[in-house]
Amino acid sequence: MARIKYYYDTESCRYERIRVSSWDILWNSLGFLMLAMLLAGGIVFIYTKYFESPEEALLRKENEELRMYYELLSKEVTDANQMLASLQERDDNIYRVIMGAEPIADEIRKAGFGGANRYRNILEQGLEREELVLENYQRIDQLKKQMYIQTKSYDEVMNLALDKELMLASMPAIQPVSNEDLKRLSSGFGYRMDPILKTRRPHHGVDFSLPKGNPVYATGDGVVKFTKTSFSGYGKQIEIDHGFGYTTKYAHLNEFVVKTGQKVKRGELIAYSGNTGKSTAPHLHYEVKIDGKPVNPVHYFYKDLDSEEYEEVLRLASIENQAMGSY
Repeated sequence: MARIKYYYDTESCRYERIRVSSWDILWNSLGFLMLAMLLAGGIVFIYTKYFESPEEALLRKENEELRMYYELLSKEVTDANQMLASLQERDDNIYRVIMGAEPIADEIRKAGFGGANRYRNILEQGLEREELVLENYQRIDQLKKQMYIQTKSYDEVMNLALDKELMLASMPAIQPVSNEDLKRLSSGFGYRMDPILKTRRPHHGVDFSLPKGNPVYATGDGVVKFTKTSFSGYGKQIEIDHGFGYTTKYAHLNEFVVKTGQKVKRGELIAYSGNTGKSTAPHLHYEVKIDGKPVNPVHYFYKDLDSEEYEEVLRLASIENQAMGSY
């Protein structure tokens, strides 16, 4: 039963019943609701500001973990870039210098990559931390490109090293006959007296005075270009193609041990010396050519001579005397 309320009327000196209108009830209800809403809003504000739901706590934890892994990934990319920079420096300043190759230009190593649409899929996702994701993608893409360029540089250096090793093995770097006492060299490179024509003529090789049947050796790795027999000029002769522009000729031979097209190694027996062709005595005529141009063979005897022996060979070769054959 609803409680009835009264008030004391001073004019009539009696208690009168308090009558509440519908509007009063409505306004009172609205006021109560407003107060309740304000109180509820305050409670919600305080709760959301100073407390979090389990879902929010989980999301916060995930975000913290993602940030930690992002920082770790960023550090790994930085470390990888530093390692790559060290490799690039060694490549440009050591390996390529040794191989005689030019350093790779910075504009090639650090050239741009991709295009405007490269990261469209990421941009279309509307990610909250979009700049962090894009930054790592760009750094990783740049690192991958520089690593690819570095691997191609190493491939080039490796090929140069293999070519250089092959070139060093192919160069005619020893004497073609055993000459330990250095007394076999009888005539050097340059103008010499022709033994038959008795005039000064260019002598395109060196002569070694040898008895018939003395072993003759290949002075570098190569392929026998031809073996040839002639009753004049060089007589029995062998020419070897060493590659890299080098060829050698061995003339006035008595007997061949190799044949055309055969691969030979430096120091391998290829023939025996003789006295064939226009030869005045048993000997070996030996020539070295680079790109078809005769050069002084003495300059290529460094492999089996020390500095003093080399100086002595140079002295003997410089004596202008008579050649032992005519061509």
